[in-house]
Amino acid sequence: MSQPISRRLFCLTPAALAVRGQQAAPDQDLVFRTSVRLIEVYATVYDNHGKYVDGLNRDRFRISENNSPVTVSTFEGSGSGLTCAVLLDTTGSMQKELPAVKNAILKLVDELGESDQIGIFGFSRRLDTLQPFTQDKKAAKNAILRTRAFGATALFDAISQAARELLSKQGRKALVVFTDGKDNASVLSAHAAIQRAKKAGVPVYTVGQSEALADKALMDQLEEISKATGGKSYEAKKRDDVEKIFSDISSDMKHTYLLAYPAPEAAEKSWRKIQVEILQAKNYKVRAREGYFPD
Repeated sequence: MSQPISRRLFCLTPAALAVRGQQAAPDQDLVFRTSVRLIEVYATVYDNHGKYVDGLNRDRFRISENNSPVTVSTFEGSGSGLTCAVLLDTTGSMQKELPAVKNAILKLVDELGESDQIGIFGFSRRLDTLQPFTQDKKAAKNAILRTRAFGATALFDAISQAARELLSKQGRKALVVFTDGKDNASVLSAHAAIQRAKKAGVPVYTVGQSEALADKALMDQLEEISKATGGKSYEAKKRDDVEKIFSDISSDMKHTYLLAYPAPEAAEKSWRKIQVEILQAKNYKVRAREGYFPD
């Protein structure tokens, strides 16, 4: 995600301004407002055995944009609070699969920390807010249990809108998307949705099941969204896979670092590649956002 930050700049020169014909007092300050765009980068670190690496500080990370080093101005460790949006396919084809998916999401809610927030969204022909972002686990669970399956599938519209819902949230964020069929009702094209997800930069975890798995183009598109944003893509080939997948997503979200830096000036609107390295650790591997498009 790129996020504007307001800064206050003060000028204390007494000759700076006359107020109602009077010269400004020496202690009067002028306030100028400017906006600095921050590029948020989510990173998950593994050792050579594939285990998560927690407890790293910002000095262990080096970030480059188009091979030029940048300065990290914001850092949140893997144990900090998280805001998670769950985007659930509620189309008619989900009637048989919905009970198992509900149970998996209920367990994901249980595994959230006390300071974490979760929002529950459903999609068929449009995005429906089933539960606004909350720390109230009971409210989130009730929203999940009330979910019913009906309608067509506007998957890509829903991904774009849900990612936008997360943009106003501070700190670490994640979007979890579950679908069992191909998109047949979106206004946005797959390409447009992918571009918007990349621009938002929030890690997107995608899960495909049933008819979705038979659509290679769709699964490739979901994988592209996940890979570009630092999330993960999954295939639920059996009903029993759903619970395991959501458990893995829950674990992965707990081990994500958030780093942000001021966006360098870019004359062109082309893709800006982001590289993340861990210093003093040759065997560590990093999964992170791959880049972004400047505004």
